[in-house]
Amino acid sequence: MYVIGTAGHVDHGKSSLVKALTTIDPDRLQEEKKREMTIDLGFAWMTLPSGIEVSIVDVPGHGRFIKNMLAGIGAIDIALLVVAADESVMPQTMEHLAILELLGIRKCVVALTKVDLVSQEWLDLVTDDIRETFSEGSIEDPPIIPVSSVTNFGVEVLTKQIDTLLQGATTPRDLQRPRLPIDRAFTMTGFGTVVTGTLIEGGLTIGQDIELAPSGLKGRIRGLQTHQRLIDYAVPGTRVAVNLSGVNHRQIRRGEVLTNTSWLEPTGMIDVSLRVARWGSREIKNNTGITFHSGTSESTGKLRLLDAKSLKPGDESWAQIQLMPKLPLVKGDAFVVRSSTATLGGGMVIDTKPRRHRRGQQAVLKHLEALSKGTSQDALLESLPSRGLTTIQELANRVGVLLNEAQQEFSHLIEDGSVIAPSYTSVEAQTLVASRHSWQHIRENVSDMLSAFHEKWPLRRGLPREELRSRLGLSPQGFSHTLAQLAKENLILEDTSFVASREHSVQLGERHRSEAAAFLRMLDENPFSPPTDHKVDPEILAFLVYEGTVVQVAEQIVFSRRAYDEMVERIIDRLQKEQRLTVADVRTMFSTSRKYAVPLLEHLDHQRVTKRLGDERILVNLK
Repeated sequence: MYVIGTAGHVDHGKSSLVKALTTIDPDRLQEEKKREMTIDLGFAWMTLPSGIEVSIVDVPGHGRFIKNMLAGIGAIDIALLVVAADESVMPQTMEHLAILELLGIRKCVVALTKVDLVSQEWLDLVTDDIRETFSEGSIEDPPIIPVSSVTNFGVEVLTKQIDTLLQGATTPRDLQRPRLPIDRAFTMTGFGTVVTGTLIEGGLTIGQDIELAPSGLKGRIRGLQTHQRLIDYAVPGTRVAVNLSGVNHRQIRRGEVLTNTSWLEPTGMIDVSLRVARWGSREIKNNTGITFHSGTSESTGKLRLLDAKSLKPGDESWAQIQLMPKLPLVKGDAFVVRSSTATLGGGMVIDTKPRRHRRGQQAVLKHLEALSKGTSQDALLESLPSRGLTTIQELANRVGVLLNEAQQEFSHLIEDGSVIAPSYTSVEAQTLVASRHSWQHIRENVSDMLSAFHEKWPLRRGLPREELRSRLGLSPQGFSHTLAQLAKENLILEDTSFVASREHSVQLGERHRSEAAAFLRMLDENPFSPPTDHKVDPEILAFLVYEGTVVQVAEQIVFSRRAYDEMVERIIDRLQKEQRLTVADVRTMFSTSRKYAVPLLEHLDHQRVTKRLGDERILVNLK
């Protein structure tokens, strides 16, 4: 199935021609019928002689409604450019033609309408005018078919010509990541919320969970319809009506994209290849304010030229565009940029997650060249983050290749060492990968952080794991895989709470040993009621606790290991005999005070040795 889009000047007969071709009036709104002028998108469909089924998107021709035209023309396979024989090429003819070129649409047929109103001599002049217009652009020598929507003259010939053009059309690609740029959202009695659009890059099925971007609204597909027929599965390149549950139609606006959940992230910065429109445009300067149109979405933005100070009509350049609000875009999306009054240019999205670039950087220009024109492998390598890790699935989405193709490429890249996959076992969608440069940066960062930590805190076993993860800026999964790989490379030692350098060992120096010995002697002088005003270095205390030489049951209360073990053994023995124990009992047993008895029992509760029942304790394993 394919999609045709009309184009052309206002009142040149686009809607009448669509009705003559399909018997369907594409003008939906009462205002359109009253004014006899299309102001928003209209839709129709037909089956060609070869059996090919096509959808037709009819767009408004008036310059005031160019935004509506742009919302409908972005996902078409061929263009039906309509030129009235009694007026020939007009300003909106030229702007629409410029938009078709900027969006990369190369297949076009020209319908020369209203031929019943002019002489053959005049018709020949208009035909020559059209051919001259196309001679300057990238759409070469389109067929020009004289027609009349009033008499139906030429309609059959036009239908056959469309059929012929579509025989060589590229089949819409299926990247298994469906995107439906929404052009309408409404409610139907008995059905609820319905959205429509042209499906690209993947299929939709009934019962599927979906997400709308950029809003993040989530829902489920209740039903699918194309050309007023119920279907179970919609394929790429299809005009689809989707019945949704879980979303109110008032929450949805034109420009939202319906897709699978949790992958399409809106972006506020993009790198693009830009070409200035050949007709009706003006010079584009650096930092020009624009409106940005892609699919059915629109945003305002600022355009920064990366390899030129300004561009004239027909010139090309790399550029970076800052968008507000953010839009759900992917690499390869076509776009158009406009001023408040005219179409300026357009092109293709190259990168949706770039850093801000300085102008004239050759490394940046080479990077964009590789992303734009290189092989799939080139694009995947160029899309690896300069810092950190990412999954193969994320890279496949970013580059616009099938997941299995990306997995095959990375299988080779990992094996030959071009790419690092920490803790690698097999190439899966969620396998984390990094460039060699990025991985070396991670290794050096970890090494430097641990060295600095050990120098500052020589008596601590290592840097807390979560603190290290936060400093590295890695996801929990990425951090876990990174530590496993660094341990495999003998760079680090890790346990459940800390990470340390492989070479690090905690040893007390002479001064520290002397202070620790004095502290232990002090604890032994009154083992069950040790002093709480000790001034021992916190680092020495932490070391003794970790080594198990002492047990800290509260902030100021520390027992020697021998005293602590004796108290625990006697408490357990008492509970096994008498089942219950009070704070007063513990005070009496050890000739101590509540100051020590209460924290000790609370510590044992926390260690799940005892359990509190009112004012008494029982053993945890007793009922």
